[in-house]
Amino acid sequence: PAASLVVASRSYADFTPEATFDIKKVDLHRLEEGPPLTATLTREEGLKYYRTMQTIRRMELKADQLYKQKIIRGFCHLYDGQEACAVGIEGGITLSDHLITAYRAHGYTLTRGGTVREIMAELTGRRGGIAKGKGGSMHMYTKNFYGGNGIVGAQVPLGAGVALACKYLGNDQLCVSLYGDGAANQGQIFETYNMSSLWKLPIIFICENNQYAMGTSVERSAASTEYYKRGDYIPGIRVDGMDVLCVREATKFAAAHCRSGKGPILMELQTYRYHGHSMSDPGVSYRTREEIQEVRSKSDPISMLKDRMLSNNMASIEELKEIDIAVRKEIEDAAQFATTDPEPPLDDLCSHIFANDQPFEVRGATPWTKLTSTS
Repeated sequence: PAASLVVASRSYADFTPEATFDIKKVDLHRLEEGPPLTATLTREEGLKYYRTMQTIRRMELKADQLYKQKIIRGFCHLYDGQEACAVGIEGGITLSDHLITAYRAHGYTLTRGGTVREIMAELTGRRGGIAKGKGGSMHMYTKNFYGGNGIVGAQVPLGAGVALACKYLGNDQLCVSLYGDGAANQGQIFETYNMSSLWKLPIIFICENNQYAMGTSVERSAASTEYYKRGDYIPGIRVDGMDVLCVREATKFAAAHCRSGKGPILMELQTYRYHGHSMSDPGVSYRTREEIQEVRSKSDPISMLKDRMLSNNMASIEELKEIDIAVRKEIEDAAQFATTDPEPPLDDLCSHIFANDQPFEVRGATPWTKLTSTS
């Protein structure tokens, strides 16, 4: 064992500890200059990003399987294909910053500090879920992560409220407020742009443009498909959302803009979802299987990072395979827990209404049924 450890340490020492890559130029709106055209990646960062993206991918594929077995019920929107967005954004901010998104939220729940076990158990409505089995797919939360929100576009003004709190408290924090191309035509988003700009709020508006909203292509649903210009008086950037390094550098740039007191900034991430809008959408009635396959083969975020690392001697194929095996095991263990953990009892229904309060009585479905709420 000692000899093999020496060999292992020698082989790891042979890897390139850091490399710089050319990344795609972003499109700018109301900005003189944008993010850099190169990104430096350390071996540790690369392995971390690879593992996180692979975990999100495998977790979503397992959720698909459990949904088809009718173990997960109700709404379920999968994030596979868009992993570079969540991982890249997290690489450009800190966990003390704030983030709010729509209902395609499993990936963000993980990057914000949730565990696979908690997420899978929430999907199956079990007591060990991240929202104790009461939220399901669309309503997961962690510290400084405000969900999963089911109403289209409604999370954007809430994000501005969080950004207002950051400014009021003067804590040098910011809020990332995400929405999709489908929600981009919502009136409340434009109201929020206006207030955020007037008050110079530290908010990054991010439109995850996955091209098809609920099943209508952007060309058929939007008179202007340049979502990064939609803020008009708010500066904007359009970014390759399939490249984790592009997203990370753009997020760092946007975060610096907000922290310097310049107010809001808008980012459009051009990305793609492999699944349908939700599990009730087969995803091939408004696009071809060939199109999906082409994106997978040419622009897959995980493959792109993997190729960069291998071609620059930052990791070995064997090492990445070991990560894949460990991730698969973690997903299987989480799925096992999510199918055996008990559902929350009825007595828990009204608990956690308030964060810190004395227990109080809540009327049930009829006047004569009483439930107790505890914090």
